[in-house]
Amino acid sequence: MQGVIRRRREFLHLMRALTLESGAFTVHDIQRGADVPRSTAQDWINRLIEEGCVTQKERKQGRTPARYAATSALPSSACRKIFTTVDGDMVEIYHECLSGGCAAFCGYHHGMAGGVVRKVQRDGTLLRECAVLGQHEIGIGLFPAPAVGVLGVRREGDWIVQRIRCTGGPAYSLTDMMSHADGVCQVDVERRGDVVEGEVRTRALSYLVLGVDDTDTREAGATFALSLALLQYLGNTPGVIPIGHHVAMLNPSIQEKTAGNSCSSIELAAEPGLTGRLRDRALLFMEDESFSSDWGIAIKEGFRIPRALRLFGARAREERVNADQARALAEEYGVLLHGGRGVIGALAAVGLSGLPYEVLLNARAKVSVPPDHPD
Repeated sequence: MQGVIRRRREFLHLMRALTLESGAFTVHDIQRGADVPRSTAQDWINRLIEEGCVTQKERKQGRTPARYAATSALPSSACRKIFTTVDGDMVEIYHECLSGGCAAFCGYHHGMAGGVVRKVQRDGTLLRECAVLGQHEIGIGLFPAPAVGVLGVRREGDWIVQRIRCTGGPAYSLTDMMSHADGVCQVDVERRGDVVEGEVRTRALSYLVLGVDDTDTREAGATFALSLALLQYLGNTPGVIPIGHHVAMLNPSIQEKTAGNSCSSIELAAEPGLTGRLRDRALLFMEDESFSSDWGIAIKEGFRIPRALRLFGARAREERVNADQARALAEEYGVLLHGGRGVIGALAAVGLSGLPYEVLLNARAKVSVPPDHPD
């Protein structure tokens, strides 16, 4: 028994040292550091995970090994997840925080700093920013200047690299917290007086939005509930990060509606090779779980919404549109559309995605229809 306790102490000491030095470790790091077979290293990692001394930071993804960290060596971090999705020359940056106040702080200052960030939204503790690839100089300092901003975003193969400039509290977040957030692969920092600049490296993930409608009957079910279950089901797929669930109101005068005539959409970030599998799983789930045979689903890759799809969503709130119109538009813009009458609301949900809740939930609110993004 004493030998086992001594070995446990040695392995835990090694894991803590690697966590403090690099933020995480792999099975290979323990194998090499302890000079043991790979199976022995994995066994000790598994045992210490069960004891609560070690946590898995990242799952194995293809050739990228799983990464672990000693929990007792982790500093307190407000950053839970940081991940990115790509659509052409645009990137969406997602930062899930433990605190809504911290998310609001970063969102306010990032928006004030400008740089490559074009749009900032906050949904509770989730901060999402839309940025363009490139670099743009920003001024960072004490009040009234912004304390933190994103001055550059670039793509390097399968990676997205954000360059952040900050001071004060945000500098502490960059140097001591962000490297511990799920989804962050590497953080490099340099200090210039009171200002810190750093690069945060994350995976270049694909973005999927799925619209759902007509899954309920007057006697049973609710579209919002089924779409939320779909988000949880697909979000448990390795390599997938669930982003959000939204409800949008459509034309309240449609007589066939089961209640108030709402549709739902869900958002996912996924490794690029998983999009086909996610589509197949979503179709099977809808087939099995919908209370209504009229259910419809729309699946679009990419977060930029073409003008024609936005207009369709707006029309579905003001007038009657039919399934043939929805199918023709979906085919034109590469949206997978499947099902019965519900394809109308499903495509409308995709067309309305990205709008604020004040618009989504008010069927009389005007839908802003911007010009098409350039190719």
